[in-house]
Amino acid sequence: MKDHNYYDTFIGVAEDCPVTNAEIPQAKGDAKPVPVLQYEMIAGHPYRYTQEDVLFEVYAMRNEVAEEQRSAAREAFFAKGQPCLRTSSLGKRYGWGFHHDTEGKVALYAVESEAYGDLSQDASLKQVKAMRSSRAKP
Repeated sequence: MKDHNYYDTFIGVAEDCPVTNAEIPQAKGDAKPVPVLQYEMIAGHPYRYTQEDVLFEVYAMRNEVAEEQRSAAREAFFAKGQPCLRTSSLGKRYGWGFHHDTEGKVALYAVESEAYGDLSQDASLKQVKAMRSSRAKP
């Protein structure tokens, strides 16, 4: 199976991110939306999960995949292409950068933080941006 994780990479906020200070996504009803679940997983446990762990666990929670079915469901989930954390609204809308360490484990950094600035300037890391929310103007 293909490895879908990032290693030694910093994903900065999207060029068209509307905020200058990171915001914590909020649920508006009973069901927690994807960015809330992603935020809770990563912010609550920095450098514990890989991108694959976050993507699949959020999918499994939202689709109520039973614990005993998780292994097979994870294999099926990654058998087809999945959007990576560069498409997450945490980086596109809410102002959070993602740092992936040498083991592929991920942590969040607020765009206004000193640590974000340091990571975004770290030449030892691959530097990429979250996907833009809108198409570039011609």
